[in-house]
Amino acid sequence: MHKQRARGLRAAGAVLLVAGYAGAIFAQESGLPAAPQIHLLAESAPSSAPATQAPAPGAQTNGAASSGAQPADMGSKLTVEQAEQIAIRSNPNISVMRLLALASAQMTREARSAELPTASGDLTAVGAHRYSRITAGSLNNPSIYDRAAGGLTVSQLITDFGRTHNLVLSAQSNARAQLESERATELDIKLTVDQAFYQTLTAQAVLRVAEQTVAQRQATGDQVTALTKSKIKSDLDLSFANVQIAQADLMLVDAKNHAQAAMAALNDVLGSEADQQYTLVDETDGNPPPAPQDPEPLVQTAMSARPDLAALNDQYTSAKQYTKAQRDLWMPTVSALAAAGDTPVRADQIQSSWYGAAGANINIPVFNGFLFNAEEKEAKLRAQADQEKTRNLRDEIARDVRTAVLNAQAAFQRIGVTQGMLNQANLSLDLAQARYKIGLSSIVELTQAQLAQTQAEIEYTSARYAYQTALAEVRYQLGQ
Repeated sequence: MHKQRARGLRAAGAVLLVAGYAGAIFAQESGLPAAPQIHLLAESAPSSAPATQAPAPGAQTNGAASSGAQPADMGSKLTVEQAEQIAIRSNPNISVMRLLALASAQMTREARSAELPTASGDLTAVGAHRYSRITAGSLNNPSIYDRAAGGLTVSQLITDFGRTHNLVLSAQSNARAQLESERATELDIKLTVDQAFYQTLTAQAVLRVAEQTVAQRQATGDQVTALTKSKIKSDLDLSFANVQIAQADLMLVDAKNHAQAAMAALNDVLGSEADQQYTLVDETDGNPPPAPQDPEPLVQTAMSARPDLAALNDQYTSAKQYTKAQRDLWMPTVSALAAAGDTPVRADQIQSSWYGAAGANINIPVFNGFLFNAEEKEAKLRAQADQEKTRNLRDEIARDVRTAVLNAQAAFQRIGVTQGMLNQANLSLDLAQARYKIGLSSIVELTQAQLAQTQAEIEYTSARYAYQTALAEVRYQLGQ
């Protein structure tokens, strides 16, 4: 009888001890004051970090993924729109395209210069052998006289039957193509900024999850340590808990590295050499717009708005105009020439001190070894190649728009799926913790629930920012 009573008292004491410890954990998580018997249990156990409460369905994750807030010493706040503006101002690729656009504008002036008059001044002094003539090297043998003179020569193209005009038009089309290429580069930079921005937000959110996981598993490990010392749990439970803590530490190391690398990539696309740390702000506030449904109207929008397609169209137009200019090489060239000057020092044979003359010249191509034919054929083939490039880009745009819309739709659906998965993982973790505390399950079940909850939270956070990146890709494909 005494033995049965003793066994009953020991069993009752063990149940009270477990219940008291569970009450202590609940008090720590809920913020309620602990009962006296729980306080005694807490004093008997080693000091441990407060356990991190499992988030309510969607609550903790929304906070981790919506604002991207960092400690105050992270630096100035930065939204995705501000990041795009900084990149447009500072990224060297934008400067390169802008300078090339300015250079293309000068090519138009170069082509137009043939339509304007040219003037050149000459200062000449000659000492000649008396009564000599130039008798070699040409068909004429002019006399040469001692003289010192200065004069001005002016020439003006009258007409080349459209060749120069077509060259000017071709240069203008090339300049417009370069401007469109500059705008296309801006869109490329904006897309890269958006991708780097949301990748950094994802890395920072994963880092916060890793920190919370380390704190949670450390608290669990401390609890298991206390229970093991009280002979309530076995050393196997403690070993499993320590393995989970080590895995969480490894996850934290990787998360820190990924967050720093993502910030470095963001600084690179922003055109900054410094290791600037920003507090990234997600302005969607957890409510992103829905994904577009029908891609076909968007395909037509992209065809009219994409700057890279406009640039190829301008290049094709320029190539056609250049083909016409090369065809006009066979046309005559009519030009006028005038010269005037003064000869203050001259030989006796030069009777007048000043000279002046004007004339016109018609240059008619006859034969040059089929050079003009080859140049015209080359220009025509290059124009056809540009036309095929334009057609190929149109096909790629139609494909890319449809693919971007499908990716956005899938990414939007992943948000709902991962949200449901996170809710179930949170619930499973709560149940696993409760079952483990009262001794109805093993440490394996608890660690599996913790791992599933961590993975679900990371998946949900990644899904939200992956959707933002997918929307940025849709905007890029539409030329917005």
